[in-house]
Amino acid sequence: MNYQELITIEPGKRSGKPCIRGMRITVYDILEYLAGGMTEAEILKDFSELTPEDIKACLAFAADREKKLFVASL
Repeated sequence: MNYQELITIEPGKRSGKPCIRGMRITVYDILEYLAGGMTEAEILKDFSELTPEDIKACLAFAADREKKLFVASL
């Protein structure tokens, strides 16, 4: 999935956190809802402006960041 078209980062919006399509809903918000047990259908019901592709983009963004994570050993 090419999340770059759906995930935006704007310095003046939500303190520069990655958001979905310029909205004020952050990737973190969606990941937290999923981690808390909400289903995709429940999230889409609560946030009618979101699409299934938006949720997949959040997951792809998080996976990409995890892949790039580097932990330096002391």
